[in-house]
Formats: sequence, structure tokens, C-alpha cells
Amino acid sequence: MDNRPIGVFDSGLGGLTMVKALKELIPNQSIIYLGDTGRFPYGPRSKETIEKYAGQNAAFLAEKNIKAMVAACNTVCSVAFDAIKNAYTMPVYEVVRKPAAAAVQATKNNKIGIIGTTATIRSGAYEKALRELKADLEIHCKPCPLLAPLVEEGWTNPDDEAAVNVVSRYLKELAGFNIDTLILGCTHYPLLTEIIKKIMGKNVKLIDSGAKTAEFIATDLKERNILPDKESKGTTSYYVTDCTDSFSQKAAKFLGSDINDMVTRVELER
Repeated sequence: MDNRPIGVFDSGLGGLTMVKALKELIPNQSIIYLGDTGRFPYGPRSKETIEKYAGQNAAFLAEKNIKAMVAACNTVCSVAFDAIKNAYTMPVYEVVRKPAAAAVQATKNNKIGIIGTTATIRSGAYEKALRELKADLEIHCKPCPLLAPLVEEGWTNPDDEAAVNVVSRYLKELAGFNIDTLILGCTHYPLLTEIIKKIMGKNVKLIDSGAKTAEFIATDLKERNILPDKESKGTTSYYVTDCTDSFSQKAAKFLGSDINDMVTRVELER
């Protein structure tokens, strides 16, 4: 047993979908969350910049005496994960391979779609992970650079005409390929699930990268015998690199609960 916290980081709010999933699976597990809101979004940035930011995020969490770390940002996992993982002896988790495995298991017609940030799609990380599992898949990728900012702004209501139009503009091409499985390759995207279903149709299986990875993390911590003891009261701390009030207000949609006065602003550029 190990009562130390897990560290989770993301470029902004998206990793909160991971936090929510982990809290549901391991309610007595303490979590420290870092959202690099001051430098969001990561998707359009260069590989070198993403690696730099990811390294600073990881270093901040590592100083908090955590027992494991989660890179909850698909962009980071696609571009800079190996560098982070190799820098630490603790378990470091990514959000690409488990969703890819879930998509291969879910597809019936071998046609899989992937949506993500520009950097995630450009990296080819999901395609590589999918083809390692099943070489003959038909894979269709679509970069969707405006979807994460859309979520950060709270434009997620399926009745919001502007939000539906933006999502539809990205997905209409994928809808024409007869895919039966779609990987949501960004932890922001689950908040757009209803809009995506509306456009893609009810027969397309959506794979939530954060939720699938959280299931694996819970199992892996158990196998490593580093779950918290049953009497432990799990706490969650939130850190951001920009305005705390704005983060608190928006985070409530991700978490389904109020986190006012629980958020601390930090400076990562040292």
C-alpha cells in the first residue's frame, strides 16, 4: 500500500476528465493536478516547445512526492512521452496505447477514425499504435485544432449552433468513410460527446482516451501493490499557470463539482 498522491498534468482543463475517472475508480486515491493554462494550447506548437513544457510540468509534479505520474495530454504523449518516462523511475502513464487497443477491440469493419490536435495527428502516434495491434486497419485521421479551445470556452452544449457547426466542419469528412469507431484523441473531447454523436451517428463507437487509460492505471496500481489503504481519505489539489478563478469556474463542468478556493497558481518558468 502507498498513500502518496498520483500526479496528473495537461495543457489545460482536458486532463480533468482523467481526474474524474480516477476518482470514480479509486475514490481514496489522492491526486495532484497541474493544468498549464498559461501556455495552452500545446497542439499548434513545435516538438521542441512541447518537450520543454512537458518536462517542466513533470518536474513540478515530481517535487510533490508522488508515486506515479500521468501525462493526460494526448499531444504530449504523442510527441514527448519517451523523454518524460525515461527521466523517472516511478510509473509514468500515457493516453495513447490503451485507447488504441480499445478501438481495435471495438471495430467490426476495421475502419477507425482518429481526431486530435494538430501535433497529435502529425506525430502518427495513434496510427503506429493501431497498426502494431492490427496491420490491415483502414485508418482515417483528422486534426481538429479548434475543438480543445471550444471546450475550454465552455461551448459544449449539443444545442449550441456555433459549437455544432465547428465540430461538424471537422467531422463531416470522417463521416463519409464509414468508420465504425472513433478515437477521441484529446482529453478535452469527451465534453463534446453529445455533439460528436449527433454528427457521426449512434452506430459509431466513441473511444474516450482518458477513461480507458484510467481503467488501466487503476489495475496497474493494484498489481504493483501501491494503491492507498482503505482508510485513506483521498484529496485532490489543483495547480494552474494562469488565472485560478477562470479555471475553477470551467473545471466544474469537467468534474461535476465545485473546486473554488482549491486552486493555486504556480510559475513553471524558473
